[in-house]
Amino acid sequence: MRAKLLYCSLLLSLTSVSILSNAQGKPTSAEDRLKVVQQRASLEKASVLNSISFRSVGPTVMSGRVVDIDANPDDPTEFYVGYASGGVWHTTNNGQSFTPLFDSIEIQTIGDIAVNWKTGAIWVGTGEVNSSRSSYAGMGVYKSTDKGKTWKWIGLPDSHHIGKIQLHPTDANIAWVAVLGHLYSPNRERGVYKTTDGGQTWKKTLFVDDNTGAVDLDINPQNPNEVYAAMWYRTRRAWNFEAAGITTGIYKSTDGGTTWTNISKGAGGFPQHEQLGRIGLAVSAKNPQTVYAILDNQKDKPDTAKKDTLVYALAELNNLTKESFAQLEERKIDTLLKRYRLLGRYTAKQLKEQVATGQLNATALYDYLYINTGFEGTPIGMEIYRSDNGGQSWRKTHDKEIPGNMSYGYYFAKVYTSPTNPDKVFALGLYAIVSTDGGKTWKSMDKGNVHADHHALWINPKRDSHLINGNDGGVNITYDDGASWFLANSPAVSQFYSVAVDDAKPYNIYGGMQDNGVWYGPSNYRANSGWTAEGDYPYKRLMGGDGMQVQVDKRDNQTTYTGTQFGNYVRMNRSQPRQTAKRITPRHSMGEKPYRFNWQSP
Repeated sequence: MRAKLLYCSLLLSLTSVSILSNAQGKPTSAEDRLKVVQQRASLEKASVLNSISFRSVGPTVMSGRVVDIDANPDDPTEFYVGYASGGVWHTTNNGQSFTPLFDSIEIQTIGDIAVNWKTGAIWVGTGEVNSSRSSYAGMGVYKSTDKGKTWKWIGLPDSHHIGKIQLHPTDANIAWVAVLGHLYSPNRERGVYKTTDGGQTWKKTLFVDDNTGAVDLDINPQNPNEVYAAMWYRTRRAWNFEAAGITTGIYKSTDGGTTWTNISKGAGGFPQHEQLGRIGLAVSAKNPQTVYAILDNQKDKPDTAKKDTLVYALAELNNLTKESFAQLEERKIDTLLKRYRLLGRYTAKQLKEQVATGQLNATALYDYLYINTGFEGTPIGMEIYRSDNGGQSWRKTHDKEIPGNMSYGYYFAKVYTSPTNPDKVFALGLYAIVSTDGGKTWKSMDKGNVHADHHALWINPKRDSHLINGNDGGVNITYDDGASWFLANSPAVSQFYSVAVDDAKPYNIYGGMQDNGVWYGPSNYRANSGWTAEGDYPYKRLMGGDGMQVQVDKRDNQTTYTGTQFGNYVRMNRSQPRQTAKRITPRHSMGEKPYRFNWQSP
């Protein structure tokens, strides 16, 4: 009887969970989120686990995703770093060591940092602005007036994601905040907010709609009444992401942010269509009439590629009939199968016979190969626009496509200009690139020890070849315009998708990290720089990409099952060469559509 009751209770619980998980719930209100924060604080104080101490077991060699950097212009060896989900850190020795400043705060997801270096006040906008699957919401704005020793929450609880805090250059009480708003739902608390009393009160001065928020801000440093704002339409669901819209645009205020005008609309030369993605802004400090805008143009590229006569394009295999499939050249089908590593498993002759007899539909080959993940496509991507009259007119700076920076601009789209040279421009995307001719031509600044996916850049106002770069792999510093870089990666702030352990003695810890692969290392690890003498870091990498789930066969503590994004998994033996790993991702058969894997699968 007890077993039957237990079974019924379990079945009822699972049914309830299933119903709840499939229901379309309403977004949690700001009031409820604040209440939960207070409840959590009370529970933590009363927790029986308070006496348990924890220590960091790494790894640190790759650090984690950086979202912003703010350095002292008079002493650049002092700077603050904001991490996507690792809080705020401070260094006074050029990144040789860091001190965490945000560990006592209930939220660790950071959007932007702004420092008043005259007063020492630090403003932190929480909630990462890079609208990825691993971008988490914040709780508004925090402020410290004692270099991060104590913090005060100063509002905007329903902002969720903050793109930029812009401080007034002479009035410490005035600040503007670019609020992007909810990622997974519409909300009203988005747009540009302004405070004139140091954050005690806020006024929303620019609003477009419930799905369009402010992603970036900049000002004319010589006339702070001139404020520029980039508005971006974006909304994400578990099954879909819209990264562009007609309401995306650039706005300008000439009265300190009280009123605004759309300066990207009309005959000014800025693109106008429904595929306008994220925009970043940079006003030249040397010549404030020069303004740069980086645009993630999601409009499809024109098809100018030379047609490959040796193989069929995928689109040519769609909407075929049994008769038209029979007319296809077997040589070109076999070449296509070979390119997809399917020749041997299938042949053109075999497919034609199966289509002719009705065993397969005429579109079976197209259905088998076509995978619309929304991650890869053919948008125009990164474009740079320039205005030399304060936004009255715009022109694209480059005639040719910027190579290698055309994808998923929602994750990047940042532009910067040298404080002393309006023609020296930096653009961040998959790669970090620089132009010294006003954006006409570009070259990469990336080197072998610089991680891809760039989100932040600080330029020394007194020496524009000195740069501090923030990317998915942490912090890099250069003093020679990117010819060489060194790492400043001691904070252990990687974003783990999963953690596992084996039964070795001492046991090893395994983890899959956001854009930093899958690593394992000894549980008795203690962070220190002594390993550099031998060049043998205690943690070892198993694979790259976005490291996901990992499990270890504890019978031998060597056989490891792990993978990367979109369900790409392997079985490997750690004692064997990496190339011996066997792919174990399930494969569909001809006649079936491809399996659809989530970003994090299983």
